[in-house]
Amino acid sequence: MARIGVISISDGRDHVHARNAEFIRSKQDGLVNTLRSAGHEVVVGADAVATNALATSVSRQVAAADVDVTIFYYAVWSFPHFTMLAADATRSPIILVASTDPTEPGLVGMLAAGGALDQIGRTHTRLWGAPDDAELAAKVGVHARAAAAVASLRGSTFGRFGGRPMGMNTAVANTDQWMRQFGVDVEEIDQYELVLRAERADATEAAKAREWIESHAAGVHYDGKKLTPELLERQIRSYLAIRDIIAERNLDFSGIKGQPELTEHFATMDVTEAFLNDPYDWNGPKDVHVTATEADMDGALTMQLFHKISGDPVLFADVRHYHAGRDIWDLCNSGQHATWYAARSDDPAENLAKVNFYPEVFFFPAGGASVQHIAAPGQMTLGRLTREAGEYRLQLMLGEFESYDEATNNELVQQSTPEWPHAFARLDAPGELFLSKFGANHIHAIPGDRRAELRAVADLLGVRLDEWSRG
Repeated sequence: MARIGVISISDGRDHVHARNAEFIRSKQDGLVNTLRSAGHEVVVGADAVATNALATSVSRQVAAADVDVTIFYYAVWSFPHFTMLAADATRSPIILVASTDPTEPGLVGMLAAGGALDQIGRTHTRLWGAPDDAELAAKVGVHARAAAAVASLRGSTFGRFGGRPMGMNTAVANTDQWMRQFGVDVEEIDQYELVLRAERADATEAAKAREWIESHAAGVHYDGKKLTPELLERQIRSYLAIRDIIAERNLDFSGIKGQPELTEHFATMDVTEAFLNDPYDWNGPKDVHVTATEADMDGALTMQLFHKISGDPVLFADVRHYHAGRDIWDLCNSGQHATWYAARSDDPAENLAKVNFYPEVFFFPAGGASVQHIAAPGQMTLGRLTREAGEYRLQLMLGEFESYDEATNNELVQQSTPEWPHAFARLDAPGELFLSKFGANHIHAIPGDRRAELRAVADLLGVRLDEWSRG
């Protein structure tokens, strides 16, 4: 959850503030308790703001706690210039929240303050309701999670293993623009570093991992050529190697080029990427390290925001095929799908029971295992940060992952690449619109309807929102 600052703004007349102080405190306490019950950490201002000096000092005190978003709370009529001073003393996004108790003019105070902020161009959000209103807390939570996700980018480092894959311009972003717009640095790492580290990785640990996969997966289909126990262990050692590099260089999220060098001469990165994106491995639960295949920078940036919003692993896929007769899309890309998506279970055994490790296809002569499954059904939010004329936009839509009987699933996967993972998606966007306007071949998804948070993310980042629906 997010860290939220709460500052109550009051009347600047001593006698009025003295009369209102207890009323303000009781309303503020109710709001703070509601937010904490929703799981948020709340930092409360040391005093209600009733003077210009307090406006600055209290806001600085809350800002020093590194809050993701700051609420200015209006339970009564409040002098608008206090809000202006308080806003200037914080860099966090601002939410103006008004109490709707008709005994005091909290709405009036919020509107006066909001109008003043409009005049100086300070972006803010306005909400209102009773302090114990669960709907109000949910709306605050949407903006707080969005603010926390955006704030998490600043000061972070993206590790790019290798350069542009196969001439794919949409996978390469301007590092200057990333630092200026998102506060993200890019650490360039040669793929040979991964090869060297993998060769020196712990062979005993790799064997332990291979045996764990063999005992839990639906199948590990060795063919003696493209997939052998030795090749699978090479992929696992690549995972161990990149985790060492991540820890050593303090990388927050990553991308691995893979094609064509590693896939021609070493091994595919399918197993490596899948387990980096999973919330577990053979040693138990772990943090997700968002990793995009094909060193896709905009893909990884989208995935990092999606993960910070939802807390879930993020699906990465190519938009492989549109089954027009069924109005479903086959989202499929090598082994990139985290195994978590097979069943969306906290128990890796449940997920891996639906995962097959197949010999890689002709695209990848170095061999290794692909990580194949069909994504579990359920509502999904799909989208991607793409660029038009150098400017970022967030393309966003709701969808539904579907799964069918075994015969139908098999019929569908056989039409493309059966060895790779698939997600069958029904999008809330017309096929013609999607194919005409979507700005990449890669798409990303998280469970549930997270459009509200992502709308707020687009607003906070100052990027255009292209949201599509059949409505």
